[in-house]
Amino acid sequence: GHRLHYYEDIGSTNDEAFRLGEEGAPEGTVLIAESQRSGKGRMQRVWYSPPGANIYTSMILRPPVGTVQATQIPITAGVAAAETINEFCPDKAWIKWPNDVLIGGKKVCGILAQMKMSGQTVDFVVVGIGINVNLAREQFPHDIQEIATSLAIEAGREISRPELIIRLYENMAKWYRELTRNGFAAVRERWLTLSEMIGKTVSVMFQNEAVSGKAVGLDEDGSLILMTANNQNITVSAGDATILKEVNTNAAGD
Repeated sequence: GHRLHYYEDIGSTNDEAFRLGEEGAPEGTVLIAESQRSGKGRMQRVWYSPPGANIYTSMILRPPVGTVQATQIPITAGVAAAETINEFCPDKAWIKWPNDVLIGGKKVCGILAQMKMSGQTVDFVVVGIGINVNLAREQFPHDIQEIATSLAIEAGREISRPELIIRLYENMAKWYRELTRNGFAAVRERWLTLSEMIGKTVSVMFQNEAVSGKAVGLDEDGSLILMTANNQNITVSAGDATILKEVNTNAAGD
């Protein structure tokens, strides 16, 4: 069951969902906004949120203690978002760790999970999902035109936002149910098939230094496992690492 809160205009759906969560709003509470004045991205970045063209939504989850790690939830949301986007743009969406969905290397969707702890246990998790839906290329701010895209640009047609939201939450419910009933294994496996990073050499900012390694998998808590040049495996968690770039390791002429 979903309780739906709809807003013409809001500061940020995540902030409001967090407030509702603290007031005791039940799991499955969903917020949808037409526009956000202060949309949030990861690492305090701003998410460009004009009215009427995109999806800005947040949900409240209260994962069962002991069976689900809160850090698995944004990974689960990434799987649901990528699958949904692929239904509207066939076989084009990929997940970039930790929580962006890209089409042709450009960002189409971002996910921001924020958790509320009470003592050592997670009280609730707010998952915010922003999807660029019906924006034309020239509607993007100049500085992100080269790195962002929308479903309409990629699919070559206008996309029904209500239909997209329904499918997003159907997919989210399916994968969250899988996570809470059966653990992380199937979610992780699906994530790995949807991420084009595995096997690539990436450079990450980790503990204030740039570390390069080949992305070899996902840890149980959703951390990225990198194999460094000297065959050491290191795990980097989303909270303290940012992908700097993919490193092109192909020798010239091959």
